[in-house]
Amino acid sequence: MILFPAIDLKDGNCVRLKLGLMEEATVFNTDPGAQAKAFADAGAQWIHVVDLNGAFAGKPVNASAVESILTAVDVPVQLGGGIRDMATIEMWLQKGVSRVILGTVALRDPQLVKDACKRFPGRVAVGIDAKGGKVAVEGWAETSDLSVLDLALKFEDAGVAAIIYTDIDRDGVLAGPNTQATAALAQAISTPVIASGGVSSLDDLKALKAVAGSGIAGVISGRAIYDGRIDVAQAIKLLAE
Repeated sequence: MILFPAIDLKDGNCVRLKLGLMEEATVFNTDPGAQAKAFADAGAQWIHVVDLNGAFAGKPVNASAVESILTAVDVPVQLGGGIRDMATIEMWLQKGVSRVILGTVALRDPQLVKDACKRFPGRVAVGIDAKGGKVAVEGWAETSDLSVLDLALKFEDAGVAAIIYTDIDRDGVLAGPNTQATAALAQAISTPVIASGGVSSLDDLKALKAVAGSGIAGVISGRAIYDGRIDVAQAIKLLAE
């Protein structure tokens, strides 16, 4: 199982939100490139980056911060937030992002996801963010009527590299991940699932690892790393065992 240390970007800084609320942002580092390098130096195999302003604006906002991360590290970077059309997908992949994450547009325009997967095989992930089991979009500002599983099933044969599943009710509050729901989703689909939201300790990672057989390929952690509750090197070792 792969650990994806998270860098959430707001106004050029590395922040963490509480329950997805922009006004509940805590700044952890004002130098995203240095933060990415620290993760890579600790042994991270991937880095997960989200342009939070971009998710709300529907277009890239923190481009210079993302570019500073790409310059600072050699490890692959996956990026989400405000990527809503083919031109933006292409732009980021050309700039050196290894994998783009499509969230809102996966609900609004599933065909774009399928076309992007055909054009850029293995380089497109779908981010599904859930509030009460239903898909939330537009930077989590809106909740739809569609269930997480129904949306995930739309991309079963599309060639999506991974589904990144976030339980918003647990995000940024260190409440522990929704292990049961994540495992159930992973079991129901053939696409690998990356767990996100609420990871607060090595015990949470152990719990996810215990159900990894269901198809959970990785886990994203942000606040717990910045708070010192999870040591990146230790977590990587635990997940690799």
